[in-house]
Order: sequence, then structure tokens, then C-alpha cells
Amino acid sequence: MFSWVKQEHGGRNKEGDMYQTVTEGLQTLYSKKLLPLEETYLFHDFHSPALEAADFQSKPMVLLVGQYSTGKTTFIRYLLEEDFPGMRIGPEPTTDGFIAVMHGETEGVIPGNALVVDPKKPFRKLNVLRWFGERVDRIILLFDAHKLDISDEFSEAIKALKGQDDKIRVVLNKADQVDTQQLMRVYGALMWSLGKVINTPEVVRVYLGSFWAKPLQNTENRRLFEAESQDLFRDIQSLPKNAALRKLNDLIKRARLAKVHAYIISYLKKEMPSLFGREKKKEELIMRLPEIYTILQREHHISPGDFPNVTKMQDMLQHYDFSKFPSLKMKLIESVDKMLATKIAGLMAMIREEESKLPPAMVSGGAFEGSEDGPFGRGYGEGISAGADADDWIVSRDKHRYDEIFYTLMPINGKITGVNAKKEMMNSRLPNTVLGKIWKLADCDQDGMLDDQEFALAQHLIQIKLEGYELPSELPNHLVPPAHRKNPTADALYNHTED
Repeated sequence: MFSWVKQEHGGRNKEGDMYQTVTEGLQTLYSKKLLPLEETYLFHDFHSPALEAADFQSKPMVLLVGQYSTGKTTFIRYLLEEDFPGMRIGPEPTTDGFIAVMHGETEGVIPGNALVVDPKKPFRKLNVLRWFGERVDRIILLFDAHKLDISDEFSEAIKALKGQDDKIRVVLNKADQVDTQQLMRVYGALMWSLGKVINTPEVVRVYLGSFWAKPLQNTENRRLFEAESQDLFRDIQSLPKNAALRKLNDLIKRARLAKVHAYIISYLKKEMPSLFGREKKKEELIMRLPEIYTILQREHHISPGDFPNVTKMQDMLQHYDFSKFPSLKMKLIESVDKMLATKIAGLMAMIREEESKLPPAMVSGGAFEGSEDGPFGRGYGEGISAGADADDWIVSRDKHRYDEIFYTLMPINGKITGVNAKKEMMNSRLPNTVLGKIWKLADCDQDGMLDDQEFALAQHLIQIKLEGYELPSELPNHLVPPAHRKNPTADALYNHTED
């Protein structure tokens, strides 16, 4: 199985040696600044259980969610490149609970009842999907190219992840089972369906592919699937590096929600009568909750996005006696405000300092082990890399065609001017910025003119760009024209190839 590889290292914030690490700083700020506010205003009853040490010290987690038979277990098996304890693959509905796949020295299965009481694991207060969403580093929604309908149950599951939209990624699995035209329609239908359940201004990132170790049924999009899988791998690879920043961001979101919750609870307390008519007043306040939200927004300059779901809040408030709610305690609010204004900035600086001192944390093992190495790595032997391991100069294979064009451009002393070269290069219809980069790469001696080899190189680079590949910032050694190489035997080798 793969694992998160990370080294422990000490650090210091700008205020002194209060925190040795970012993790310690987050845990201390939460327990001393935010937790008192949460406990006072019953935040844990309404929103989320209190955070524990394991929540701050846990390794990055990925939450995989999908309807039955979309390939969830197979997807995990694809990443691990081995079976894992408790796995079961079948076409029938088998999703009746959660499976936590974790790295360990030996294989084994820990029953759920034992897992939720282990203080070293971050599952002690597990209750609903929202709990996962708040604590994981990435949420992957898995869809099948043949089953795009989002059931009511799955729709509710996605809505339970509201507020964690920046963590969500979508994988359209089994995309090799449809042709290109069908894939375009499937992709459009998926985006339309997601737009109804994920209400965010940003378009969610969707990865296309076939995530299992079997031959592709339709190979016409092979390059696309390979590029998409490598993008997904890089996204997962980035999680250990960004884990501390993610926890910091989640703490900020939690603090803002806790402040809003305190304002709501204290406002309801303030509006309650001293003796008579409490039940009637309670019903009135619950009905007026949307209006109360607006009042608090204006009074405390709070963004509407920081408020909890009004319908859910109305339902939960039915079970509480408003007269027993605590009044507003500004010291608790001010303590959280100070944490957000000053302490968080110090931790941000510590994160950057730790990143600069430590080697980047990486995911190792499984499909992540050596996936970029060898001839099957992404882009190997393609685009600008084509010909890197060849004996001849790859441009020479088409040079006879380029020479025909070159000699129609009236070369003087074996070279054409920039004006004449521009006329021919413009026929590619590439933007001037791209053509300017190609000119810079092809003009090896930087004399403002092109000889036959430099012109052939320019045409080769144009073709590479037209085929959808990126251009390098510097010309690779294998593309340098033989006449412009430092190796004295290179020209002889080129001439031998021409002969």
C-alpha cells in the first residue's frame, strides 16, 4: 500500500517559542481560544463535535464517495496495486457503511466499534458524512460513465459536504467504454447534474479515465486518459505538502461559524421574555430566523456565507429552551477575533518556514511508485521529447520537405532573413507570442537569420505546437542542429544520416 511520507521537524513562530510546530500551534489555539466559545454556546450539539489531538496530528485523508457499482473499491485497488483487507467487489449494492483504508506495518481489519474508541485515530466522534468532510484533505466523488443519474440519497450525501467545496474533485470512471462523441455528451450531462447539487461559483474539477489495471476498451482517448490520471496523481501527491495549510483553513472556517453561532444563540436568549409567553415567543423567533440572520449580518458585518443552513437550524432549535441559552460574552468573541487577526498570520509564516526547511512530503507506494519513470511516463518520446534517444537528428527525417520551402524564400549566403521567415511561419496561424518563442529557440546563433537547419528546426517546433504539445523554455540538446552543436562529431553523424 502507499503511505504519506513526512518528517517531524521543529519550528518557531515570530512571537517566540510558543509553538514548536504548526500542528502544535493549531491544537493550542483551538483548545485555548476557540473551544471555550464552542462549549459556551453549545456549538458541538448544533454543528460538529469538538476536535481532539488526533484531528490535528492525523495524516492526510481522502474521502471517496459514490453510488453502488461505480468502481469505488476497484479505484482504491488501482491506487494501492494490491488487495486490501475487507475489500469486496460486486455488481450488487455493497455500500452499507464506511471503510477506512490506512497504512500499517501488518495487514488486518479493525472493527468499527473498536476504531471509534481509539484515541490515536481520528474517528472517535464519527457520526455522519459531514464529519468526514470537515476532516479530510480531499473529497473525490466517483461517477460511472454509464450511470450519471444522481439518486436522492447521493444528492443528500453531496449536500452534506456543503462548505467543503474547495476539497471536492470528481472522477468520471469507465470513460473508455464510450467513444469520443458520447464522452462529450456524458461530460456535459455530468456537469449539468452536478450544477444542481453543488452550488459554487467555481466549476468543479473533473478527471476522466478508466481507473483499473485492465486494457482500455476504447483507445482513441488514450492520451487524454493518461494525462488526466497523471493530473489526479499530482493532486493527491500535493496533499501531504498542503496538509497543514488545509487544517489551518478548516480552523478558520470553524472559528467563523462558531462566532456566528454564538451571535445567533445570544440573540435568541436576549429576545426571550422573563416569565410568560416563552413557548409562543420561541415559535415566533424560529419562524423569524431568516430575518434574524439578516439583522446579525448588518449588525456585526458578517458574510451571508458564514451562516449555517437556516432550515436545519430551525429544526434543531425546536428541541431547546431559549431561556437557558447563554448571553453574549464579548471576551470570548474578542479572543477568537484576536486569534484570527494575529495568531493565524504567525502560523501562516511558520508553514512557509517549515516547507522551506523540510523536503517535500510525498505519497509513496502503489500506483504512485515510479509512475513517471521509464518509457511509459507521461510524454516520453512525444512532442518535444521525441527523438531524445535516437542516433540521428529527428528533424532530419522531414528536412527534405522543409528544404523545399527554405529555398523558395530567397536565402542569401545560405540564410533567410527574419522578414522572409516570418511570412512562412505565419502560415501556421499560431499566435505571434508562440511564433516569437519558436524563433528564439530556432535561431541558435542569435544572428537574426535562419540557415537551412535552423529553419527546419523552426518548422519542427511549429508542428509540435500544432499537435498540442508545449514548447520548452530552452532547446533540448537532441534538437540542437548538428551544425550548431559543440560536439565536432555531430555534423559528421548528421551528414552520414543524410547520405
